[in-house]
Amino acid sequence: MCGRYASSRRPDDLVEEFEVVENRVEKPLEPDFNVAPTKDVYAVVERPPSRDADQPPARQLRTLRWGLVPSWAKDPSIGSRMINARMETVAEKPSFRRAFAKRRCLLPADGYFEWYESAATTKAGKPRKQPFFIRPQDHGTLAMAGLYEIWRDPTRDDDDPARFRWTCTVITTDAEDDLGRIHDRMPLMVEPDRWGPWLDPTTPSETLLDLLVPAAPGRLEAYPVSTAVGNVRNNGPELIEPLPLEESLL
Repeated sequence: MCGRYASSRRPDDLVEEFEVVENRVEKPLEPDFNVAPTKDVYAVVERPPSRDADQPPARQLRTLRWGLVPSWAKDPSIGSRMINARMETVAEKPSFRRAFAKRRCLLPADGYFEWYESAATTKAGKPRKQPFFIRPQDHGTLAMAGLYEIWRDPTRDDDDPARFRWTCTVITTDAEDDLGRIHDRMPLMVEPDRWGPWLDPTTPSETLLDLLVPAAPGRLEAYPVSTAVGNVRNNGPELIEPLPLEESLL
């Protein structure tokens, strides 16, 4: 799964890198080195200018909440359990199939965290887990494949600007060999030359899965980091600093 990641890029940098036409971020997010479910995150989407406009979709940068709430959900709390969508079932699972067909996004990240069961044990005899940070070798931006939904809050009035909740999820797949030692799942990446068809809501559904591939072997690096990342209240660039081997649980 992908349950934590880091996102420190500024909106202006993401607008340039992802060739965004409309920046819809009203209040920039602070750099976040411990992004957890239910937090607000940046997402790149393509949306029509308006419902009635006869114009092609425009690429936008928006702020979404991590944890997808399906449009048919009665209770938005379901989003906390919908942070990941498995590639193997995303096109058929009721919670995701409508978003997969029409509402796809890119979730920019510096990298993501996974936990490895070490040889060390707790007082209760259970394996202690060592967190790893996984990022591109060139320290570039990861464009994680995601889906988004727009949930209408029935308790709010029609003129309430907060009546719509925009949420998202990360699509995952089997981890490639080098990273599979740490965790068996990893987020799917979208290569720059595939951003257009992935985001385009008119792309035929039967071709979508062909656009998604795991990161090429050797493209990502993984290294142990402080166990402080396990507490969501901790935040700062020190969370992604490599941990000296003698201080890790390995």
